[in-house]
Amino acid sequence: MDRTQDSAGTARRTDSDTETRESGDSAQGKTTRRRRTKAQDGAGGDADKGAPPTVEVRPVASPARMQRRHWGLILSFVLVVVAPFAATVVYLWSFAEDQYASTTGFTVRQEETESASDLLGGLADFMGGGGGSTDTDVLYEFIQSQEIVERVNAEVDLAAHYGQNWPRDPAFAIWPDAAIEDLVWYWRRMVRISYDRNSGLIDVQVRAFDPETSQRIARLVVDESQEMINNLNEAAREESMAQAERDLSESQDRLRGTRQELTEFRVRTQIIDPEADMQARMGVLDNLQQQLAEALIDYDLLLQSTDEDDPRSRQARRRIEVIRERSRQERENFVAGDVTVAGTDYPTLLSDYESLRTDREFAEEAYRAALTALDSARSNAERQSRYLATHIRPTLAQSAGYPQRPMLTGLAALFLLMVWSIGALVYYSLRDRE
Repeated sequence: MDRTQDSAGTARRTDSDTETRESGDSAQGKTTRRRRTKAQDGAGGDADKGAPPTVEVRPVASPARMQRRHWGLILSFVLVVVAPFAATVVYLWSFAEDQYASTTGFTVRQEETESASDLLGGLADFMGGGGGSTDTDVLYEFIQSQEIVERVNAEVDLAAHYGQNWPRDPAFAIWPDAAIEDLVWYWRRMVRISYDRNSGLIDVQVRAFDPETSQRIARLVVDESQEMINNLNEAAREESMAQAERDLSESQDRLRGTRQELTEFRVRTQIIDPEADMQARMGVLDNLQQQLAEALIDYDLLLQSTDEDDPRSRQARRRIEVIRERSRQERENFVAGDVTVAGTDYPTLLSDYESLRTDREFAEEAYRAALTALDSARSNAERQSRYLATHIRPTLAQSAGYPQRPMLTGLAALFLLMVWSIGALVYYSLRDRE
């Protein structure tokens, strides 16, 4: 009976375990089966320890599904890249008006003239004068200035022409009631300038909504530039004449002053030409030297026929001593003796005279150079020393070259894609950090 009760209890426990396994979910059932398998393996491990281990196979991953962040990324791509790109393409090919470009090129040529200072060896450059910007630099700034916009606008109504497509083409047109400051801003968009400072060449490209207007504006730019150069030329001629006349007046005053000083020197010393007076005194000294040589010869001849105590010998020696004393005194007068009523010796006299004569010669050279410069300025005033050399006449476009739709479309796509990529990378970087 006891064995029967044990068998019945074991059966009830087995049925209870079976019901528990059947009532569990699929995940817990799998875990229970793995545990049971391990228990059975443990029970029979003593009988079969050499059997290979059981390989567990994980379940196959379920197919990937779209998450909300993925839909958000696609929506951002559409809003940031696709929509603006489509709007740009539609605008460029449907609303943007064709633009025609007229090109012209010119440079400034100049005939160099010399001033009195240049003829005297470039004293102005030595003193740090000169310099400044060239005429081409001035012309380059003039083409971008408000003055030329006002002059061209007086001939061509810029606001009416460039505002005819407003508001249909707001990106490339200007509002019709634009002020002069707005026209200057728009002028720098439609008139492109290329300037090579090494060669001095200026290339101008004018854009308009029809080829005739672009060519006309380009011609007006050339005409206004030529007038600007003519104004510079006239101002340069007037300045050159004024400078030459000032140089001549200064040189005349300098020459007059040096001559007056030389006259005062002659009146004070009572010597017209110190060099001539010096030559006269040197002639006296040379004559004394010649007489001394003759007296010595006569004395030597006299000693051959008489002795030294002879009255004629004494007379000859006396004559020689007198000539030598006179020569010595003449030489002393050259060095330290007063030779004028002003009490001036010859070295000081000659030094003052040489200084005055050098100043006079320099003043005379400056005066001649000033006369030459004035004649040159008058000659240059009769001709145009500055002129505008046009190497490319304003062209007439046959086809529209602007706006460059393929290039603008490619740049827009590249820019939008770059902005969207950077934004996506930033978003995922922040998400991974969280």
